[in-house]
Amino acid sequence: MDQSSQGGFRQQPKMRMRNPSADISGPSPLFEDTSTGSPPGGHRGQDKGPVNYPGQSLLSDPMSNLAMAYGSSLATQGKEMMDKNLDRFIPISKLKYYFAVDTLYVGKKLGLLVFPYMHQNWEVSYQQDTPVAPRFDINAPDLYIPVMGFITYVLVAGLALGTQNRFTPEILGMQASSALVWLIIEVLATLLSLYLVTVNTDLTTIDLVAFSGYKYVGMIMGVLSGLLFGRTGYYLSLLWCCLSIFVFMIRTLRLKILSEAAAEGVLVRGAKNQLRMYLTMAIAAAQPVFMYWLTFHLVR
Repeated sequence: MDQSSQGGFRQQPKMRMRNPSADISGPSPLFEDTSTGSPPGGHRGQDKGPVNYPGQSLLSDPMSNLAMAYGSSLATQGKEMMDKNLDRFIPISKLKYYFAVDTLYVGKKLGLLVFPYMHQNWEVSYQQDTPVAPRFDINAPDLYIPVMGFITYVLVAGLALGTQNRFTPEILGMQASSALVWLIIEVLATLLSLYLVTVNTDLTTIDLVAFSGYKYVGMIMGVLSGLLFGRTGYYLSLLWCCLSIFVFMIRTLRLKILSEAAAEGVLVRGAKNQLRMYLTMAIAAAQPVFMYWLTFHLVR
């Protein structure tokens, strides 16, 4: 073989050699090696700096910060306005007072509702012209016992209907709605009677709801006694609870409704005091009627 052919043979590998750094448009590997932290494609010398996201410039804009502060201020003002208007129709701050109870108060109040005959002092305690919380005074009205009593009464009614194979969701719903409607009617009738008799008292609508809701305690005891001991146990237990709630309402409302009579003259006191006494007895006597009406069909 001559020298020219050997030289051509020797130059052929050099012609096939390609510079890897110059082959940019060539096919890239299927997976990039990112273990060394270098950018894909081997461009290590090209540093583009930190990446700017679209929201970053928006947050760094002073006008955006001002708009966010203004929006937060509007949200705060809207919340305050909503709370103020809501408190006008639903006194949230007053409701907190009626639920300020503890376990000791609940136990004593339940004992007072079932056995009120030996209790002597029925006046509500005040501190700087404001009644103290129920957990500090057993005579203060609360909403915890009426609300829990209403829920427990509905559950006990469902239990009584279930033992008689008469339970359906519709009947239980009718039982709950009926008890609630009668409670509303009772409170509205009491408010109308106080207005017609022109009684200036510190009784509020929530107070009347609380006093009217205490009868659920006796209703629960009557139904449970009926489930355990039959109709005889139901009537005996309900009779005791009816007498207890009658005495409780008389001694409690007497101080609320008749408190104005002491500050009036003799003639006015004699004319209005009799009407107020009749009204107090009528409110107290309505409790046993509702207790029997809402429970007699649950025991057979």
